Amino acid sequence: MSLRAELVRVGVRLFMKRRSSPAVSIEQIRRNLAAAQRLIPRPPAGTQTVALDAGGVPANRITTAASQPDCHVLYIHGGGYVSGSPALYRAMTWRLAAAARANVLAIDYRLAPEHPFPAALEDAAAAYRWLLAEGVAPERLAVMGESAGGGLTFALMLKLRDEGVPLPAAVVGLSPWTDLALTGPSFRRNAKADPMLDAGEAQRLSRCYLAGADPRAPYASPLYGDLAGLPPSLIHVGSDEILLDDSTCLADRLRAAQCELTLEVWPRMPHVWHAFATVLPEARKAIERIGAFVQGRMTFL
Repeated sequence: MSLRAELVRVGVRLFMKRRSSPAVSIEQIRRNLAAAQRLIPRPPAGTQTVALDAGGVPANRITTAASQPDCHVLYIHGGGYVSGSPALYRAMTWRLAAAARANVLAIDYRLAPEHPFPAALEDAAAAYRWLLAEGVAPERLAVMGESAGGGLTFALMLKLRDEGVPLPAAVVGLSPWTDLALTGPSFRRNAKADPMLDAGEAQRLSRCYLAGADPRAPYASPLYGDLAGLPPSLIHVGSDEILLDDSTCLADRLRAAQCELTLEVWPRMPHVWHAFATVLPEARKAIERIGAFVQGRMTFL
């Protein structure tokens, strides 16, 4: 683990964990992120970011010099279902586009509590169907997301499979939140060790999104779904995360369903460390591995 990674752990604990407690309102969380967004570096010259309507869902399409015209990624951001936007992840999505040699469509789905479950899932499905209608071949398409967006990614796979829609070549979940019932032992075991996520805050966000829905409904918590037939999947998670078991238990269930699965548990990495690629060598390495995984599945299918 690099010295920079240790410094990032200290930084996120000081400036992020204390600002994401249940005492902070959803409105204040959004204001804090809007202020932080202004500090995020813009993509390098040669990167194109185009705002568009993806089947009724606002989105940004990010293209780099390395992006191949016929390779695509649908990216679903995190934020506990109550916050976040494509612009907030612009320092990461262009890197994912370059690493995967793909065009990234980052969607701006509806947020809770104004738009509770299943609004976000419906938006993700609409954007996926729009890509197919635009002529994108599923075997040249990957879907990925982080945190709540990672949970949405796997929920989307269940919904598309159940509706008979062709599935993508690959799926990537970065610290995915797959169990809104919050039953994983790591939720309590790593409560102090996790430098970013607050266990009490996770409970509040789950309630905001579900608005009374069953937390074990597979389209909300894919951990409880029948995972048979899902595409090859890559999961990244940090060893100290409260959501560690959301990844490891999902991995166990994917393997039991005879799905192709690669699980990587990165020692001491904070939640979605990939977002710190500007300063963190482990983040850049992880993104390289994601790119190789996606390219490999697109190439050999």
